Amino acid sequence: EGIKHVFIASGVRYDLAERSPKYIEALAEHHVGGHLSVAPEHVSPRVLQKMKKPGIESYERFQTMFACASKDAGKEQYDIPYFISGHPGSTLEDMVELALWLKKNGRRPRQVQDFIPTPMSVAACMYYTGIDPLKMEPVAVAKGLKEKRLQKALILYWNPEHWADVREALLLAGRGELIGR
Repeated sequence: EGIKHVFIASGVRYDLAERSPKYIEALAEHHVGGHLSVAPEHVSPRVLQKMKKPGIESYERFQTMFACASKDAGKEQYDIPYFISGHPGSTLEDMVELALWLKKNGRRPRQVQDFIPTPMSVAACMYYTGIDPLKMEPVAVAKGLKEKRLQKALILYWNPEHWADVREALLLAGRGELIGR
């Protein structure tokens, strides 16, 4: 009683939402106020596996469905993808893969979350031990400020403020051929 609208700005599980076109239609028509933040977080299958997340294809399908549903509803709405740097399992090579995906898809994130270990999570365990506790195998961990800064810079590849770090990251990743003028 007294509630006219319920708007959702973030927190949608796109991998589950894509299973119900009717849900996406209702979401686009009635519950999004222009921008919807969703969290694919990465594109590398190896990193996404460590995150226990579906492949980037799931996000891409959701993105298409949401855009079509918004158009059908007569609304100009956008999904805003959320990406993370420095997650256990993520290397500079993985971040280059993410930067290439962002560029190919015309995405220029304005904000990037650097991984922060949360107590009692598998990711925190990987961060502190360098071991995936579910597979008992070593996992890459970006702990130093420099490596974390370089990973983050790759997501912000388009911003001139980060170009020196992007250049350094590309050279360290063995991808110097990607350096422009």
